Amino acid sequence: MKIGIISDTHTKVKKAKRAIDALIADGAEFMLHAGDIVDVEVLRLLHESGLRYEAVYGNNDAHLSMFHEQFNLVQEPYYFKLADTKFKLMHLPFYMTPDADVVIFGHTHEFSLQFVNNTLFLNSGEVCARNKPLSEWAMLEIQESTLIVTRYTRANKSDEIKKEEFTYIRQNHE
Repeated sequence: MKIGIISDTHTKVKKAKRAIDALIADGAEFMLHAGDIVDVEVLRLLHESGLRYEAVYGNNDAHLSMFHEQFNLVQEPYYFKLADTKFKLMHLPFYMTPDADVVIFGHTHEFSLQFVNNTLFLNSGEVCARNKPLSEWAMLEIQESTLIVTRYTRANKSDEIKKEEFTYIRQNHE
């Protein structure tokens, strides 16, 4: 299963659309937003993508609570199971315990990827390109014994999307 992951879109709806469209074009079957959505239009893009998705509130998303029932907004830490894999989705990196197979977070605006004691910790970076001159997002492909993470980057004012792939072997996964 391929899971598209975005975070920290803030007010950059066009950048969010580019990231979502690229993930769909590469076969995403499910989408995750790790918070700081900020603009309700980003939730509409996720909803209209036709894919199942979850989006967690970030520290800049309190105003989106009025849309809680309309869109798949959840509070952190949010646990769920997908593709026989236990996930923890959050915005703030406060719950960094290895109590899930995959821990997805945002907030730092920095791409981060660690595989520690069979738990994958992933921050897809910032879509909004606020702290650096590029937009970034990720795809997580779950296979029976392998996790494959693709990091996407797109420099501002460029049409080129670069990809970097990381592969991890899951130990004792049933």
